[in-house]
Parts: sequence; structure tokens; C-alpha cells
Amino acid sequence: MKIGFDAKRIFHNRTGLGNYSRDLVRILESSFPQNDFFLYNPMQGKENLFVLPSKNVKEVRPYKAIFRFFYNLWRQFFIIEDLKKDKIQIFHGLTGEIPYGLKKAGIRSVVTIHDLIFMRYPRFYSFFDRNIHRLKASYAVKNADIVVAVSQQTKDDIIAYFNIDPEKIRVIYQGCHDVFKQTFSLSDRERIRQKFNLPEKYILNVGTIEARKNILTGVKAIKDMDTHLVIVGSKTAYFKEVKTYISEHNLCAKVTFLEGVSTKELAMLYQSASLFIYPSLFEGFGIPIVEALFSGTPVISSKGGCFAEAGGPSSIYVDPRSPEDLKGAIELVLNNETQRTEMIQQGFLYARKFTPEYIANSFAEVYEGLIAI
Repeated sequence: MKIGFDAKRIFHNRTGLGNYSRDLVRILESSFPQNDFFLYNPMQGKENLFVLPSKNVKEVRPYKAIFRFFYNLWRQFFIIEDLKKDKIQIFHGLTGEIPYGLKKAGIRSVVTIHDLIFMRYPRFYSFFDRNIHRLKASYAVKNADIVVAVSQQTKDDIIAYFNIDPEKIRVIYQGCHDVFKQTFSLSDRERIRQKFNLPEKYILNVGTIEARKNILTGVKAIKDMDTHLVIVGSKTAYFKEVKTYISEHNLCAKVTFLEGVSTKELAMLYQSASLFIYPSLFEGFGIPIVEALFSGTPVISSKGGCFAEAGGPSSIYVDPRSPEDLKGAIELVLNNETQRTEMIQQGFLYARKFTPEYIANSFAEVYEGLIAI
């Protein structure tokens, strides 16, 4: 079987969508080495984010030199000629879009939809961005043969906003990088703690520092507590609001911001944390929750949405707009060792459902079903 992927984010996105895409290709390649996987990359990356794992995985740039300059046109329209030349049987849009003309070319298609936050919470996006996302997602879900949703919440949104037949949609949960399933020594974790100048005990949050992720609630929750909050993620304009609150309430010694953390270092930070908090207002799935569960770190996240799908029954869910609610949950976990131990044990068992085997078999069923039609 020859499967093509829109690989822009595999080679150009360090986090979220890039991690999902890279992990999926690695899983599929190792599980089904008899297949050929073509990664269609519109341009040279600035850094080497993905090493091709075998000869069955090939990076493909635009065959015609002109489209190495007009690469957006290539991704949307002219990639079809390259797919036909490579005899691609299935094209998988990994991040919410597919090119125009696949059906006419006789190429089966799959699209993964991660979330429809741009429709549910349009205020978090510029007018241009939310409309571009809407147009691409609308075309993709209506024209792809199969739509993969990363959570039941996302499936429900696809049905509600685009009126898509539920039978066309498959829910396939995300996994996480294998590094989060490794156990690191105390000396390794201590080395990382000292590198970033962190206290022995701390609460962790991971994710872009933006309004939707809502970490200001976390900062407010610890204001009067004897604990330390470590926030790992890139900064947006929202960071200024968080930083202003920290300065006004003399919390600089209680909050640490980290950027440029490697995946391995992040895994060690998870394993050293006393607790992971994720007070996001809305997500498509919430992969940092799964990373925390695999790391043996108890999780507090938000009520509603997809969060319970990612965190399972042993995690604690609070009103993300209530610092008092979050503070109470933090105090419960930090002060009750029995509660904390049970959350760690049950959370790890729940996380095991997000295994490479589950992901590989789920996508194999999708791909093979399309070829059989």
C-alpha cells in the first residue's frame, strides 16, 4: 500500500500538530513495514525535526521547481500531479485539511480533525485565521472519504458544525512520544532540576501560554499557597497579562517560565513534578494530560469537553474559571498521599489504552477499509 501524508508540520512544527504527525508516521512505519509512506513536504525545514526511520518512509518535495516557490499553491492544488506520479493510493491530511482534486484523481483520502476551536471560540483567532481554518476544515470533512476525530468531543463538534454523517467519522485517540514512557534515574532528574534552577517540589503546566490555555487561573490558585508553579511553553500576547498579575502580587519567586525544553528534558520535568495542572478552557484532546499520566504524575484538569477522555476517571476535574476550585483540588492532592498514590496508579493504567498498538490497528482498519472499496 502506498500512503501519502501532508507532511508540512512533520518538518516545520516542533509541538502539538507536529508531534502528532511524527508519532503517527513512526508508529505506522514500525507496525506495517510492508507499506510505503510518502511525506509531502513543501519546503526545506529550518531545523531537523524528523529523521526518516527507514527506506519505506520517503520525504517528497515539489517535483517542479516553480512550486518550491509557490508551495502553498502546491499543497492545495498542484500536489495532485505528484501524488499520481508516485501512484499514491491513500492521502492522509494529518492536520485538518486535504488538497483539492483527490476524488477526481481517484485517490482515496483521510483527514484528521484535531478540534474546531476556531468555530466554538472564534474570539481566540483573528478574523482571517478563523475563516481560513473554517474553509479548509469544511472542505476536508465534506470531501474526505473518512474523517478521523481525536476525541468524541471533536466528533460531536464536526457533526454539529458541519452536519457530517456520524458513520463517516472515526474516533482514534492520540498517543504520546515514547520518551514519556521511559523511567529516568533520580540523578538524571536532579540534573535537569538544577539546570533549570527549580525547587525540589513543584507543580507543572505544559502548553502554549495563550488565553485559551488559561494558566492565569493556575497562577491565581497558588497565590496564597506554599508551592511553586513551573510553566513550560511558548509565549503569546497573553503572557503579558499573566506576567503582570505575577508582578502585581509579588509572585515572581513562586512561578518559573521555561522555553526551549527538549522532549527528553520535558519528560524528566513531568516525572519530577508533584502534580500536573491543565486548566484549559477547551481542547481537541489534551495530549499533555496523557504525557503526565504516563509519567506517573497526578492530573487536575477542567470539567466538560474532552478532558475526561484524556485524563480518565482517576484525575480531578474543576471549574477552569474558578481559582478557588483549582486551589482546593491542588491542596487535596498535595496533602493527601493516599489520594495522590491512587491517582498515579489508576492514571497510569488508564493511559495504557493510548498505546502504539491501538493507534496502528485503528488506522490500519481505516486504510484497509478504503482500499477494499
